[in-house]
Amino acid sequence: MKNELDYWQKAENDKTLKDLAWNFPEQKSKTLSIIGGHSASFTTEVKVSEYVSNTFPFLKEVNNFFPDSLKSKFPPLENLKFFASSDSGSFKRSPDFRESLANSDFGLILGDLSKNSETALGISELIANSGSTPILLVRDSIDLVANESLNIIMKENLFIFASLAQLQKIFRALYYPKMLLLSQPLLPVIETLHKFTLSYPVSILTFHEGHFIAAQNGKVSTIPLEKTAYSLISLWSGELAAKISVFAMFNPSSPLESILAAIVY
Repeated sequence: MKNELDYWQKAENDKTLKDLAWNFPEQKSKTLSIIGGHSASFTTEVKVSEYVSNTFPFLKEVNNFFPDSLKSKFPPLENLKFFASSDSGSFKRSPDFRESLANSDFGLILGDLSKNSETALGISELIANSGSTPILLVRDSIDLVANESLNIIMKENLFIFASLAQLQKIFRALYYPKMLLLSQPLLPVIETLHKFTLSYPVSILTFHEGHFIAAQNGKVSTIPLEKTAYSLISLWSGELAAKISVFAMFNPSSPLESILAAIVY
């Protein structure tokens, strides 16, 4: 397909991403907080935390935020933070949780959250009160807060890594006039995300027709899955979301390029 849209770039041809992928300090700095889990599911959060600690040793801290229903599952460790839990075993609204990201440089809301209104309100309040701290939403955290999109979509430095079906839920909640359809070819999806990110200050990553599609501030970039190290399964494991979080944390003025560099490198 010939690229005739000036806002659409094919990122696999972008040679500048390599420099960004190596733009990390020699000394330890910055704190990543990983939020997620409930009483019956928390292994993804643990695995992703271990992945980040092993892959990015220049981070000063990698914290896990868990509901206190999981407190008995772990030994007392400084990087584990526990907050009030709902009857279903996931987070609930509380002042401590609402303000918990104040000392973090980036928040990754990884999911494995109970599907109830109490947890949805707790997570949406966390996002709304996070100030300038960037946040990335991925996996079932998006389904949980989709109905709260009107309250969070204007948040500064919000990243959404979603399936096309999850983006549909967000668009419906915002009453956005254009819809994303799973049956659409690649070009109409690119055009819609171009217009959407001109309206809202969000950085989006999704997947459709064998391509990663990243959009921010009206710019759209695509990368064929076959030109990356990911598969249809591994792209949702949480590791890519964590990698994007780290890249974006150290390159705050380049959110779109951070997403692309994390995918390619």
